[in-house]
Amino acid sequence: MMTQMITLTEPPKNSGLFVKAALGAVPVPLISQRKSALPDRAVRLDGFRVDPDHLAAYCRATGLRFGDALPLTYPFVLSFPLAMRLVVARDFPFVAVGAVHAENRIERAREISVSEPLDLRTHIENLREHPKGLLVDAITEVKVGRELVWRQVTTFLHQQKTSLSGGPKPEPKPEETPPPPLRTLRVDQKTINRYAAASGDQNPIHTSALGARAFGFPRPIAHGMWSAAAILGSIEGRIPEKTTYSVKFGKPILLPSTVNVYADKVEGGWDLALRHPKKGYPHLTATLR
Repeated sequence: MMTQMITLTEPPKNSGLFVKAALGAVPVPLISQRKSALPDRAVRLDGFRVDPDHLAAYCRATGLRFGDALPLTYPFVLSFPLAMRLVVARDFPFVAVGAVHAENRIERAREISVSEPLDLRTHIENLREHPKGLLVDAITEVKVGRELVWRQVTTFLHQQKTSLSGGPKPEPKPEETPPPPLRTLRVDQKTINRYAAASGDQNPIHTSALGARAFGFPRPIAHGMWSAAAILGSIEGRIPEKTTYSVKFGKPILLPSTVNVYADKVEGGWDLALRHPKKGYPHLTATLR
């Protein structure tokens, strides 16, 4: 079987993709049940040029420095519409709206300049069960010419019952008072609306009280990749060119919130965390190596 390649000349518009995704959430009796296997297809976008205004908006929303080199997490927002294009397909095993970002791993070979033309390629693989639902990985590679400069694995969780769901629940960990943070980070709806506009991720769980409640959240929640970017501001200028950034997302950050930021220098890099200021549980834990 050959992989079906969708070749784009510009990034898809996310607003249209989210409408499609929302329509995908509406049960249509005439359409056959969603397939249980992943379709074998990929999306590519060659010769993409970064728009400095878009980059500036992203840096404003995340608090990262605007300069010639792209922030470590910025290619995520370039590739997000490509992953969405695959996920909103009718034969995709689950619906995109309400899916939660569970983990993210970025491998960067070197810094990327704003002026370099980028070739992006995204596919989805590794559909598997989890006690809370189904996981899939969206894999993106960014090349400059033949050189692979940036690669990412984004793991999404679609919450539903699976054969693993009924197992014994782990004992809840006792809540501890967290140690004093390096600093605190304040995030409100305005910040997240700015990030949603810059990242193109207009998922209603982030932007609408009604949308958040529909998926079981009392209030809108911050994007996982907003927090993964914003925490890097505390060590900016000290991130090695060649690096692997692995992030696990914990309990969502409900808006508005103030969270504790931790950054510990360890051999070979950094250990990072965002924690609830009173209860100490993690919103995000990450390593840079």
